[in-house]
Amino acid sequence: MVEVTSAPNPGHTTSWYAASANTKTVRTALQGDQDADICIIGAGFTGLSAALELAQKGFSVIVLEGERVGFGASGRNGGQIVNGYSRDLHTIARRYGAQKAAELGAMSLEGGQIIRERVAKYGIDCDLVDGGFFAAFTPKQMTEMAANKANWEKHGHTGLEMVSEAEVGTYVKSDRYAGGMIDRFGGHIHPLNYVLGEADAIERLGGRIFENSRVIAVEQGTNPVVRTAHGKVAAKYVLVCGNAYLGGLLPEIGERMMPVSSQVMATEPLDAALIEELLPANYCVEDANYILDYYRRTSDNRLLYGGGIGYGGTDPADLTSVIRPNMLKTFPQLQNTKIDFAWSGNFALTLTRIPHIGRLSPNVYFSHGDSGHGVTTTQLLGRILGEVVAGHAQRFDVWSSLPNYPFPGGKTFRVPLTMLGAWWYGLRDRLGV
Repeated sequence: MVEVTSAPNPGHTTSWYAASANTKTVRTALQGDQDADICIIGAGFTGLSAALELAQKGFSVIVLEGERVGFGASGRNGGQIVNGYSRDLHTIARRYGAQKAAELGAMSLEGGQIIRERVAKYGIDCDLVDGGFFAAFTPKQMTEMAANKANWEKHGHTGLEMVSEAEVGTYVKSDRYAGGMIDRFGGHIHPLNYVLGEADAIERLGGRIFENSRVIAVEQGTNPVVRTAHGKVAAKYVLVCGNAYLGGLLPEIGERMMPVSSQVMATEPLDAALIEELLPANYCVEDANYILDYYRRTSDNRLLYGGGIGYGGTDPADLTSVIRPNMLKTFPQLQNTKIDFAWSGNFALTLTRIPHIGRLSPNVYFSHGDSGHGVTTTQLLGRILGEVVAGHAQRFDVWSSLPNYPFPGGKTFRVPLTMLGAWWYGLRDRLGV
């Protein structure tokens, strides 16, 4: 079980994850000139998944992180292992054809498998628990879930099971839901401790990770060079994995994603009998609304509850003002429960809601825009970046061939236009249509 301590965790947000991290040691910043086979920008899920894949293959790897390992969404998210992508395989087939849906479907469970493989192989202590529950509010959402289940099964997913309204209490003690679906291949983790475990494994394999080493320039060419304020890395290949925290470093990437914030909070530790009553199977839960809520138990018996959305990366003045009312709709018995932690984090959204992975030049590759589905997708795409650098481009080519577009209206209008679309879908959720 994790332990929350009063010891500071410099550079991290004030989250339950940061307070209960397995290690709070700060790594050194890059100084002077360094050389490596591969330089990776960003020590989050994508960057460290790629780094570990490459370190296992014997490549020399340097990872540059502008803040701390897991500083961004990788260390702040809900910690839910949700299989698949932000758009279902029906949508992928309709947009890109049956062949692309089959190819992406064949990879759609791999992200969760990678997490479990690495937890076992490297002894990563991250509170891994199996099982996820998708909660439906309406018969329409139940019908959509059943259709998704049938389509998933065509792509080899055998862990899904529909749940009737009478059976909801097996997973969630709430009267809000009309039923749902369980995913036995889903689950949940302490995401910051997972990414810290990956970082430790990389270093044990000879990789080097520098924190507080924000990249200020990438010189592309035959022998690319990555520069920070106090040093540089000359490498054969560069992998850009900054996602929503990349900033203005590479506008050709930034124009095709938008930072979006999500808010999360964690209650005080609850009585063991109470948390067992609320979530008896210890599955993680997310509902089926367009702007959804997600929640789960933690290893120290807190309820971790997330939701809300801020396009452009904006947050409400009071982080709990959005989440706590929804938590109480789900679990009114927590009316007098204290909230110990509240935080937010940005994820990268693409216009298509499909990750954008590609190359900027022959030696510079990137992946971003997991669009709220990053816990598993980043593991897969990090591995695929490692594959293409090692000379195996087949799966990379599948992803990089998918069209991706800048947001209409550019940076000025992308937020209001996206908010308008979200309002429409949110209205449909409320009306049940």
